[in-house]
Amino acid sequence: MLTVEGVNLAEVAAIARQRLDPVHWDFFAGGAGDERTLRGNEEAFARRRLVPRILRGGGERDLRTTVLGTELSMPVLVAPTAFHLLAHPGGETATARGTAGAGTAMVVSMAATQGVEEIAAAGAALWFQLYPQPDLEFTAAVVRRAEEAGCRALVVTVDSPVFGRRERDLRHGFLDLPAGLACENMRDAHGRVRDIVMDAGLDWSRIAWLRGRTTLPIVLKGVLHPADALLAVEHGVDALIVSNHGGRQLDGAVATLEALAPVAGAVGGRIPVLLDGGVRRGADVVVALALGARAVLIGRPVIWGLAAGGSDGVRHVLELLRAELDAALALCGVARPAELTADLVAPGSRR
Repeated sequence: MLTVEGVNLAEVAAIARQRLDPVHWDFFAGGAGDERTLRGNEEAFARRRLVPRILRGGGERDLRTTVLGTELSMPVLVAPTAFHLLAHPGGETATARGTAGAGTAMVVSMAATQGVEEIAAAGAALWFQLYPQPDLEFTAAVVRRAEEAGCRALVVTVDSPVFGRRERDLRHGFLDLPAGLACENMRDAHGRVRDIVMDAGLDWSRIAWLRGRTTLPIVLKGVLHPADALLAVEHGVDALIVSNHGGRQLDGAVATLEALAPVAGAVGGRIPVLLDGGVRRGADVVVALALGARAVLIGRPVIWGLAAGGSDGVRHVLELLRAELDAALALCGVARPAELTADLVAPGSRR
């Protein structure tokens, strides 16, 4: 039985804030600039209202789904986030154990503080997040490493030609990991840890290059414009994540929920569309799925759970969302996520 406190994600976050170094709290919690996009992701959900159906006799709910061949106990995955050893001594392996316990999948960050092989040993279904590096040979080696560790998809982050200006980190002077920690997936064949390079020259040719270097499904993370969604389909991408990097890159960017329906409409069901950013309740998951997402990813709440209780805390966060999602589906008159439709969602005032 899980013993982590908190009956919702906000309460888990409050516990995490008490336990984290304030500098590290700001690193995880903060966004770029004035943090308008960071706030906007949650506010976009707060403006939506559910319009439930009644007397539909749905019976027991079945939350299971499959995305790119990965079976999930519910349509919620763990988003890629960096530096888990700053949140808990168990690091990313603890996150993976909690994810495995909840029966879903974890996207391992290229900036993880433990290597993908070590994380894979914890037993969770893994995807791997990649920032394509200008050094193509090194990029190919990272991809091979992810493949050999058993990762089931390659999540290519495409919204970061440069680092966003995160003013909380600038005020603290938090520009690098403390001594003794490193981005372990950036170790080269000589054991040296390379810096992650944001490549402003990244274009569609690099996606084609990746397609020729891996048999893994390629997921583009950071798509907000429907024209880019169409281009992704044309370039043979296997899935999209509607994401603004949790508000950590371009401040003032559209909230992910606001971008979801136009992107899903452009794709027209040809490939799965996922969403991250701002999901804090099971009802938020319902809204996202009804508006076109196959599943959602959560980032910061997983870090809160990790800081609050290690692997048990991660699982607690996921189980809270599961319970809320199950109840919301029942109250909307829906038995399975695939039955959610856009007519169940209406715009409204703030909660």
